Amino acid sequence: MAVKTADARLEERWRDILAVHARTMCEIDRALHPHGLGASDFEVLDILASESPAEGDQCRVQNLVGRVHLSQSALSRLIGRLEKDGLVKRSVCAEDRRGVWVALTRKGRALHAEVLPLQRAVLERMLSEQQGESS
Repeated sequence: MAVKTADARLEERWRDILAVHARTMCEIDRALHPHGLGASDFEVLDILASESPAEGDQCRVQNLVGRVHLSQSALSRLIGRLEKDGLVKRSVCAEDRRGVWVALTRKGRALHAEVLPLQRAVLERMLSEQQGESS
């Protein structure tokens, strides 16, 4: 068998990371689907819950852009869907009319709290399996 080059090992490691990510996202989608959420929806709710812990706290949409794995336009569409479902509320930033604030609603906070254990259980299972494979 040929000895793997450093580049080949690096590429294999990268592809393993991508595979774990894809499988984990699919599992999160499956677990959250009965609650009307997907993995990306949950990610936005989870960031908002941690960035804006008190009711009425807001987060600038621009602060979410670098933290979710979506383009800015895809994130805007996702926030629009969450708003339509009553999970978040958007408002224009008074100081900078180009800026947009987003906040969890009570319904959004309640749904996040309900599904958080489901998402964390998937992460625990999937990442534990990955750890076992790499040991």
